[in-house]
Amino acid sequence: MDHNVNVVYRSLNFSALDSVEDDRLPGRRSWERDADGPVREAGGPGRESPSPENRKGRESRRGRRTADAAEAEGRLQGAHGSGVQSWMSARRQRPTQDNGPSAGEGDDMVDPWNVSTSSAKGVDYDKLIVRFGSSKIDQELVDRIERVTGQKPHHFLRRGIFFSHRDMHQILDAFENKKSFYLYTGRGPSSEAMHVGHLIPFIFTKWLQDVFDVPLVIQLTDDEKYLWKDLSLEECHRYAVENAKDIVACGFDVNKTFIFSDLDYMGMSPGFYRNVVKVQKHVTFNQVKGIFGFTDSDCIGKISFPAIQAAPSFSTSFPQIFSGRKDVQCLIPCAIDQDPYFRMTRDVAPRIGFPKPALLHSTFFPALQGAQTKMSASDPNSSIFLTDTAKQIKNKINKHAFSGGKDTVEEHRRCGGNTDVDVSFMYLTFFLEDDEQLEKIRQDYSSGALLTGELKKRLIETLQPMITAHQEKRKQVTEETVRQFMTPRRLDFDF
Repeated sequence: MDHNVNVVYRSLNFSALDSVEDDRLPGRRSWERDADGPVREAGGPGRESPSPENRKGRESRRGRRTADAAEAEGRLQGAHGSGVQSWMSARRQRPTQDNGPSAGEGDDMVDPWNVSTSSAKGVDYDKLIVRFGSSKIDQELVDRIERVTGQKPHHFLRRGIFFSHRDMHQILDAFENKKSFYLYTGRGPSSEAMHVGHLIPFIFTKWLQDVFDVPLVIQLTDDEKYLWKDLSLEECHRYAVENAKDIVACGFDVNKTFIFSDLDYMGMSPGFYRNVVKVQKHVTFNQVKGIFGFTDSDCIGKISFPAIQAAPSFSTSFPQIFSGRKDVQCLIPCAIDQDPYFRMTRDVAPRIGFPKPALLHSTFFPALQGAQTKMSASDPNSSIFLTDTAKQIKNKINKHAFSGGKDTVEEHRRCGGNTDVDVSFMYLTFFLEDDEQLEKIRQDYSSGALLTGELKKRLIETLQPMITAHQEKRKQVTEETVRQFMTPRRLDFDF
């Protein structure tokens, strides 16, 4: 998505969200937040504006507070270092190896529109957990999910690809007590063709729906793309329908899944629009600017859009599914760059009478050129698209996939390759399901027994049949099938 503002962990802007839940930054004072209380801003409703004689003293105190927060953040970053999230679950228990340059202070740029880092290993996810105030998905939680569902955890969980959460234990508590919940995820349809990175949340959401047997709503934010991209409304809506075909091809059950376009559903559902308005009333312009980095030159559609992405978190947005019930909690699997939207949503939820949505955060799917940025549909050479032929997949990987190997065969045999920065190995952690095979590849590449060309060949052999199979399933998705998924209706659940 095109956007001219880079935000460094914007969702922890103290002036934007004074009530930051699960806050772990030392040095925060009681005046800075009210746990689970309303979002507050200086000079906002209910607070008197400072008199001229008091303004100077307040500015002095504000300067000291800002310095305190900066010092606390610096101490925290020094304590946590720059370790990168491990791929395999076993590596959760051991320190990250020093296999290359790590991100320096402030190098990781993460917001809903931009992801970049100077580290070849990618974003420092341990630091993101601390800065965003979420909780790490540890082995204890993975084991509990296995006990509750009776199913082997998905390899995205086992390998730390979904690495962070908010209130997942609460979801499991409710499920054990026979209380249902629903799933909500989405897609911003900026192009007709999706790339393999776009499949990650849908693959995992499909698994969650299968093991928990719960309803799913999927939001297609064609309105958002119209506001941010140089596209017509008709193009954005057409992309939404085309993307819906790829989503349906992931195997979702039409009797348990509702897919909707914002441009369509907003006019069909008074309950959805009412929730949008409720959120809009409880978040100020200053707060939205602080959270998302909007400027005075941004159109008002961008400023109001976060409320539209928040609304599916509340069950009354879908009266045809939940019969008007307000107490059904939502679980949102998403990439962690979407977290600012839902930090805002979680802050507002109790003030408008809804439970806070729970979240599961995934890592980013790296571009072919390296983990410094995520794969983007706007750059065809950085992405492997779901429409690519077997030959295109082979050529892109061989030509563009960043290698962690050495410069010569002799040196590689002697020193081995670096799987922490090798894009082909990173992709295999997403799509090669066999843990034993993946570990053998890691060992062979690290020891030098496996060369870069051979590793790329393994990835090509993994992706080609997977994408071909997806293309065959997509051919079977008709316009009528899409219409069935996108028609507001009752699902096979009794609420």
